[in-house]
Parts: sequence; structure tokens; C-alpha cells
Amino acid sequence: MAQLDDEEGAAVAPGHPPANGYLLVPGGEPLGKLSAEPQNGLKAGCLTLNGVSPDSLAAAAQSLGGPQTPLAPEEETQTRLLPTGPGEETAGAEGSRVPQTALSARRFVVLLIFSLYSLVNAFQWIQYSIISNVFEGFYGVSSLHIDWLSMVYMLAYVPLIFPATWLLDTRGLRLTALLGSGLNCLGAWIKCASVQQHLFWVTMLGQCLCSVAQVFILGLPSRIASVWFGPKEVSTACATGVLGNQLGTAVGFLLPPVLVPNTQNDTDLLACNISTMFYGTSSIATFLCLLTVIAFKEKPQYPPSQAQAVLQKSPCAEYSYKKSIRNLFKNIPFVLLLITYGIITGAFYSVSTLLNQMILTYYKGEEINAGRIGLTLVVAGMVGSILCGLWLDHTKTYKQTTLIVYILSFLGMVVFTFTLDLGYIIIVFVTGGILGFFMTGYLPLGFEFAVEITYPESEGTSSGLLNASAQIFGILFTLAQGKLTSDYGPKAGNIFLCIWMFLGIILTALIKSDLKRHNINIGITNGDIKAVPVEESPTDQESKTMMMSKQSESAI
Repeated sequence: MAQLDDEEGAAVAPGHPPANGYLLVPGGEPLGKLSAEPQNGLKAGCLTLNGVSPDSLAAAAQSLGGPQTPLAPEEETQTRLLPTGPGEETAGAEGSRVPQTALSARRFVVLLIFSLYSLVNAFQWIQYSIISNVFEGFYGVSSLHIDWLSMVYMLAYVPLIFPATWLLDTRGLRLTALLGSGLNCLGAWIKCASVQQHLFWVTMLGQCLCSVAQVFILGLPSRIASVWFGPKEVSTACATGVLGNQLGTAVGFLLPPVLVPNTQNDTDLLACNISTMFYGTSSIATFLCLLTVIAFKEKPQYPPSQAQAVLQKSPCAEYSYKKSIRNLFKNIPFVLLLITYGIITGAFYSVSTLLNQMILTYYKGEEINAGRIGLTLVVAGMVGSILCGLWLDHTKTYKQTTLIVYILSFLGMVVFTFTLDLGYIIIVFVTGGILGFFMTGYLPLGFEFAVEITYPESEGTSSGLLNASAQIFGILFTLAQGKLTSDYGPKAGNIFLCIWMFLGIILTALIKSDLKRHNINIGITNGDIKAVPVEESPTDQESKTMMMSKQSESAI
């Protein structure tokens, strides 16, 4: 019987049954059902099981001729394998073995931790602008100064995205996550020292650090989804990661107006309220930073999909970050997506930053309702994100879904624009919810579509470039819409965004849909796959050394 290669655990000697519940996929299984990829060395194929009963596993174990010997658990990996029939081993194309894949229970912990510290970072982005009039009075600065507390997030992202994605590609997921969570925590604590009227520069310093942390956060959802989650849940996982950031924006709309009411006549009370908000934020950020250090791991023991298995098994010596960037910019569909994603996400950033000013123009004294409208916009978008992720996992219709959501976002923006000044704030709640459902629901669509059309390039690099485009458009749109709003009113600024979003619809329709990652997962390969290098831990290297040694002994 062929030897079972568990990649990071002990090898199974010839003649012995597989350990830890792994079963050899029979050689008689039709190749059409297996996503085989040529690999070097002696490897036995294992595939994930969906809904196989314990009786089926027991019967298969008996057919192998003996009781199973449990393998020592590592990273509490839970493996699920396809039911097996008669046969001895799995051969892929040209005698190669199907890559072994499995799903780890830790993937949910990793995604939860990331989503929570991403939430805190997004909260700190919007906490100033939603009560901009309060901070203007407290620090004695103009509205433009307060707008820059939000726009610094966009400004910092553009020059730092390239070193950040290089770090992600060359040093791995864990280090990037630690930097994002750590800088977010540090920035929050610096803000606690800025609760005096002459210390606006200190609060700006803290916000700058939080904006640098954001660079190590925004590009991670698609990378975490690809590295940790299987092909039938990858889009939903990406949407969940994006949802954490959206939820932070929602909380940022809701809590600051409640925690820091407009008490300009009582400066001491105002300072106390601001201090409460800052210390609460920093305490939560510290807790999440500790969780990241303890529980956030680089990658699971086994790749979760055939696409990840191909990348991990392929040689990475020829990988070049500069070449990867060049490849992405030579990819015309990706360049079109880069522009369209930047337009719609930049429009969302601009509306979020200027929402307080737009609402107060027509509804005086409605700071709390302005925050609630922002909350409605983002919560509706969270629902849209999850539904879009589930839909993509089910249908894989990336191009069609992206185009439809873009059109509906444009229509939502038009309706919001021309109903804002009707004098009925309940209408603004409704139109804001519709706008948010589609506009923020688009965010994970863009990430996942980019990964599909750029595979096997790094998910972090493609996501990072998308976010850089969004920040550039966000700065330009915020400045332009802010100027139009000040000079001509909110309607003029919103019409400006509608024109750009209509252009985005046209460009989206021109994108060619080539689902490269999906093709790998269903067994369609073109043989031109290069790995993305990720540094391995000493444990990984030691395990692989032991495996090679045992394979040599077995061969002898």
C-alpha cells in the first residue's frame, strides 16, 4: 500500500493503516471526481468529506484490514474525507498523487480575532467625523481639520500598501496581523493623552498610527479566507472578514453621539466624555492584541483546498514581488476592476465621512439621528456582504453578481440624493439602508473577484491594490464632495458621486471573467502555477525533515 504523506506529521509505514481518520482514496475512483495536480515525491491522495456517516468511515476502515491508530493532534485539525470504495491508492495525472486537503477548526478562531480587531480599527476611523461639530468646538479647529482625521486613513494607505503587501508575501500572515493589531492598540492609547483643548496634534498622532495599522488590516480578509477556508466557504469567509470592518464603522456611527453628546457649554464634562470613549477603545484594543499574539496562527496544518495545495507544493524560488505587481498591472480585467472598485468604495468613504454634515444641513440638531442613519447604512451593508458571499459560494457567478450590485448601488445613490431634502428623516433612514445594502455589500465581491482573475498571484497583493485605489478615490471624492457641499449644498456633491458611479458600471461591464482559482479547484489546470513564499516555522521545517527521513527509510 502506498505511503500516506501527512506533510507535517508522522508518515505511515507500508502495510499499516492510515492514522487519525485519514483514508486512502481508491485508485478506481473516476479521475473526473478528483482535482488532481502533479506533485513530486510519493504522496497518497486525501480529499475532504462532506456529510459522511460514521458507519461509512467504520466500514472503510475495516476494508483496510485493521484498527486505526490515532495520530497525535496538532493544531486541533479536524479532517473530513470522501467515502472510499475498493482500491489501494490514488493516482492523479501521470501517476502523481492528489494533494491532501483538510479543514482546521482553528480557522474560525483566526477569522473571529481578525474581524474584532478590524472592527476596533474601523471604529477609530469614523469616531471623529460623525460628531465633527463637537470636536470642532472642543479643539477649536475647522471642519477640514476634523475631516483630515478620517482622510489620514486614506492618505497613509497609498504609500504604505506596497511595503505592507511585500511583508505579507514574504513574512507571512501572522506577523502582518500582529503589526495591525499592535499599532491599532498603540494609537488608541496615544489618543487617551489628547483630551485637552490644545492637544489636537496628539489626537492626530494617535489617528496616524491607527491609519498605519489599517494598512496591515484591510488586505487580509481574502488572504485569510484562501489560506484557512475550503472552496465552498471561501467567499463567505472573506465576506465575514470584511463584515468586521463594516461593523466597526456601524459602531462608530452609533456610539460616539451617545458617549459624547454636544455639551459645548460644559467643557469639563465634554472632556470627561471624550476620555471615556478613548479609554474604552484602548482597553478593548489591548485585549484583542493579546488574543492575536496567543491564538493567531500562520496557516493550518493541511491546505484547505486544491488551489492552496498547488501553491504550497509548487516551487517558490522564482517568485518576485516586483514581477507579481507587474503581472497584476498587465492583467487588463484586474486593472478595470481596480478602477471600478476604487470608484464605488471611494464613494462610500466620502458619504461616510460627510454624512454628519449632509444630515445637519437639512435636519438641524439631529446629530444622534445622523449616527443612526450611518448605522443603518452599514448594518444593511453587512447583511448585503454576507448574502453576496453566500451567493458567490453557491453560484460562482462573480462577473454577473458584481455588475448587478454595482447597478443597484448607483440606483440607490440616485434615490438617496434626491430624497435627502424632502424634510422627512424617516425617508433618509430607508434610502440610506438601501444604499448601504448594495454599496458596502459590494466590498467582498471585489476582493473575491480579484482573487479569481489574478490567481495564482498573492491575495494580499491584489486586495492591497484594490484598497489603495479605494483610498485614492476616497481622498479625491471627499475633498471634491466636501467642497461642492459647502459651496452648493449636499445635492451637488451627491450628483458628482452618481456620475462617477455610472462610469464604474460601464467599466465593470467590460471586465472579462476568467475564474482561474475556481478552475483549479474543479480540476482544470494550465500548468503555469507558481507559489507565493511564506516563511515556515522551525516546527514546520522539523516535521518535513522527519517526513523525508521516514520516506527514505520506507523506500529502502
